[in-house]
Amino acid sequence: DRAGSSAFPHQFLYKLLVNGTLKEHYQIDPADSWMYAAAERNLPMFVPGWEDSTLGNMYAAHCITGAIRNVHTVRSGVEYMMHLAEWYLKSAAAHSIGFFQIGGGIAGDFPICVVPMLSQDLRKEQVPLWGYFCQIGDSTTSYGSYSGAVPNEKITWGKLGIDTPKFIIESDATIVAPLIFAYVLGW
Repeated sequence: DRAGSSAFPHQFLYKLLVNGTLKEHYQIDPADSWMYAAAERNLPMFVPGWEDSTLGNMYAAHCITGAIRNVHTVRSGVEYMMHLAEWYLKSAAAHSIGFFQIGGGIAGDFPICVVPMLSQDLRKEQVPLWGYFCQIGDSTTSYGSYSGAVPNEKITWGKLGIDTPKFIIESDATIVAPLIFAYVLGW
């Protein structure tokens, strides 16, 4: 705030993890942390709706009291979508991009919407669809549901193609996602 700069929420967390500011408070070995692994690699992360959280409430309170003078110190969800669109266009031009959704609601709907936003709202031509789709969640499957919509519904919305490989893992994401991350990272 005092420096006049702004960053996304995950960028603040990455900085805290990588520079060791919180090291004395770690509750697990950093080698076992997926967030620490992401920070070390500076992986792109898109976190919609962070404002709808305890952290968001605390941030708003500090802005109200004046402890934080510039509300834009933490970049907004709209800026996340703009950043995601830029990343997607650049990355999808080089290779197919898959979509790995953890949970439901805004966490899944926000980022997958970048494709129809680019093709329908911005009217960009030949925007590649997501190369694959995998969702981990425990929501009850339901047509028209925000969290429980089956992948085929995403075809009509312009998010996936008919031939896009689609997978659903119906389980608790807090258990399954770390297992998948551990496998991918070779832990």
